[in-house]
Amino acid sequence: MIKRKITNVLLAELNKYPVVTLLGPRQSGKTTLVKNALSNYAYVNLEDPELRLMATNDPKGFLKQNSCPLIIDEIQRVPELLSYIQVIVDESPKEKGMFVLTGSQQLNLKANIAQSLAGRTALLKLLPLSINELQNAGVTLERDEYIFKGFMPRGYQENIAPKSLYRNYYETYIERDVNQLVNLRNLSLFELFLKLLAGRVGQLLNLNSMSGDVGVSSTTLNEWLNVLESSFIIFRLPPYYENFGKRFIKSPKIYFTEIGLAAYLLEIRNSSQVSRDPLIGNLFENMVILEALKARYNAGENPDLYFFRDQRGFEIDLIKSEHRKITPIEIKSAMTFSPKFINNLKKFTSLNEKISNGILIYSGNQYESYEQVKITNFKNIESAIMG
Repeated sequence: MIKRKITNVLLAELNKYPVVTLLGPRQSGKTTLVKNALSNYAYVNLEDPELRLMATNDPKGFLKQNSCPLIIDEIQRVPELLSYIQVIVDESPKEKGMFVLTGSQQLNLKANIAQSLAGRTALLKLLPLSINELQNAGVTLERDEYIFKGFMPRGYQENIAPKSLYRNYYETYIERDVNQLVNLRNLSLFELFLKLLAGRVGQLLNLNSMSGDVGVSSTTLNEWLNVLESSFIIFRLPPYYENFGKRFIKSPKIYFTEIGLAAYLLEIRNSSQVSRDPLIGNLFENMVILEALKARYNAGENPDLYFFRDQRGFEIDLIKSEHRKITPIEIKSAMTFSPKFINNLKKFTSLNEKISNGILIYSGNQYESYEQVKITNFKNIESAIMG
């Protein structure tokens, strides 16, 4: 098993709260993590039809039969349990670490948690493996191999070929999660929409434009996008436009939570295709931004990640905003440094006194800094984003 960096955060939160809820995409390693970290906990999985039926029909009996400390996997399958868990927790106000809940979709789950377990649960998110986690396990790949292979734990632990892994992941997701969350009248149009999103990674979201390409209304596309986001298939990076006093772009950008799935949807079938793909820059940016997101989640922090773009097209790929400090980050897939890579960073830092010197993340190793800009290889993204 590859050790997950969020483990220490999970254990710390169990000492503070009676319930810890761990959300994340399917196959990101949630079950493996909690079962290995909490071997003294009882475990139930609500994907089991018999257990799900019992939990639905007799929640009190279910929770009495499965006593604390208890891990309940895929809690979104029976969200009604949350109210009964609240009662148990409130009857023992000094008890900590009573329940660990996991979920793989959050469309209604977060609202149910807020209603039933507000103030009683810590909420953590686990995404697929990070570059840092793989490095700590002795696995180091090159840029194009990471993009092609992706970061699903099963791909590394069971040595599953990416084509097979992501085909099955994609088909299972469509059959299981999508059909639970939305009534698809035409599955092929949803699949077309997902593939079009893969071709637009790192671009501004424009559902009106995509509506014509897919052949359904922008309202329907927005509903589908919410389903994709709630299932951790895509991630919306919001724009940063505070404190500048001008008009700026307010549409989010779209990225895939698993870069291997995006590569699969773009029909990239081996790592040698990656560098020749016209979207190499977008795919690399997607990977780096999601590595930044993983670093934040694995530390138990809110994302606090944005991008910047004005109406003239001036853009900063990634911004970390924390403790009123703004750190701009430029992302370049190139392996050779060029001074022009930092031009936007220098311009951006002149806009506001709260902006710190920027960071350039690229695929090379030639410099550590240039004109007060920190320069680092993409494999060091965690230390760059958390520093």
